[in-house]
Amino acid sequence: MGIGLARLITKFVKDLNWPIEMVIPVPLGQKRKSERGYNQVSLIAFPLSLELGMHYAPGGLMRIRETESQVGLNAKDRHENVKDAFLANSHRVAGKNILLIDDVATTGATLSSCTCALKAGGASNVYAITLARALPIHGLSIL
Repeated sequence: MGIGLARLITKFVKDLNWPIEMVIPVPLGQKRKSERGYNQVSLIAFPLSLELGMHYAPGGLMRIRETESQVGLNAKDRHENVKDAFLANSHRVAGKNILLIDDVATTGATLSSCTCALKAGGASNVYAITLARALPIHGLSIL
C-alpha cells in the first residue's frame, strides 16, 4: 500500500518543484512504534524517496519524549503536547532542504514542532506534505 501511495504522490511532489535533498518521516514514539511494530509514515516516505531519487533519512529527526495521543485535543493542547518533543540530528540535516512527511494534518501542531526542531538543527528549508487533512469537527480548530 505504501508503494502505491508513494507512486501516486510522486508526480504531485515533483510538480511542486521544491529543491528537496532528503525525505524524513515524522517519527513515532517508542511506545506507539512497539504497539504497531512499524511507523506507518515510513511505509510511504521510503518508497517516495526512491521514486524521487532523494536520500531517505529517518534518523534525521527523533522523537525525544513520548506524547499523548492528539485525538480529542484542541489546537492549543495539541501544540503544547508536541512542543519540544522532537530533536534533529544536526550532522544529517544541517544545510539541507528537507521534505517532511506525515500521514494526517489536523492543526499542524506536529508538523510545526518537527519543523522547529529541523530548523534548530540547521536545516536550510523544510517542506511538508501529508496524505490527508482533517476537517474541523468536535470543536477542533485548524490553523
